[in-house]
Amino acid sequence: MKKGNGIKFILIILLFLAGVLASLFMGGTGEMNEYIFCAIRIPKTITAIIAGCTLSIAGLILQVIFRNPLAGPYVLGISSGASLLVALTIIGTQSIFLIDGYYASKGLILLSSLIGSMAVTGLILLLSKRIGSNVILLLIGLMIAQICGALQGALEYFADPGKLKSFVMWSMGSLAGTTLKDSFLLAALGFAFITLTFFYIKPLQAFLAGQNYSESSGIDYKKNRFALIFISSALTGITTAFCGPIAFVGISVPLLSRIIFKTSDQLTQIVSSILLGAILLLFSDMACHVFSQYTLPVNMITTIIGAPFVIYLLFKNRQL
Repeated sequence: MKKGNGIKFILIILLFLAGVLASLFMGGTGEMNEYIFCAIRIPKTITAIIAGCTLSIAGLILQVIFRNPLAGPYVLGISSGASLLVALTIIGTQSIFLIDGYYASKGLILLSSLIGSMAVTGLILLLSKRIGSNVILLLIGLMIAQICGALQGALEYFADPGKLKSFVMWSMGSLAGTTLKDSFLLAALGFAFITLTFFYIKPLQAFLAGQNYSESSGIDYKKNRFALIFISSALTGITTAFCGPIAFVGISVPLLSRIIFKTSDQLTQIVSSILLGAILLLFSDMACHVFSQYTLPVNMITTIIGAPFVIYLLFKNRQL
């Protein structure tokens, strides 16, 4: 590792630690501190860290596979597919009383989110074999997201108003809706799939040069691409199930990582994306509470920060 990159990593780690401490301890006084700390702050901080890591790695994988800096779970409609299936599960099953118990309800929602994310990813992957243009592929992803959004809107329109509110709040994206048990389950699943990514550093490195180079290097392109697509879809589905759809983390963080470290080394990019994604969501969550009387949806904050940032980076660094 270059000396300059080592210093950058130290600064990023310090910023990450500052974000964790601020998320845990910033604000709040009085007798309820212990309850607030254990029941609210710890789960929210864990959720912010894991969600930031998973979405960033999911975006990094997609950008490498599609060799396009605009590829990401939200833009390609993967998050929308997960949201649609979760909507069908929550609105449909609650009305016929199929959800009963913590693990049954979380498991059903998690499974729905995974199926939705993988279905859209599989469709995008299938279309990528017939469409050579990455720009057209991204536009198709946006259209898929719109279709999923329209179908989700129809479900919401016909849903029972009393049962709709919780789903609508979920669909706005939130880090505060998880319990301690939720955050530990999210952390376990997220850690497992992120760990898997480290076993695919060599294929990711080869994918940067394209399919021909990968196969000439002795790498099974189709097998490794399928495995990485599965990991990316799982990371997106897991996070969406617990936090709702969160935009622009999967696009902006890998872009920012490449700008900061100026290297194509995938180990460096994975580690830096993990740290930067956690930092982004930790501070985005704090920005949600800037107004004492209101808590803004985290999806709103990441979009307000992420969209202009991506536009700026693409104009300033055209070699991404």
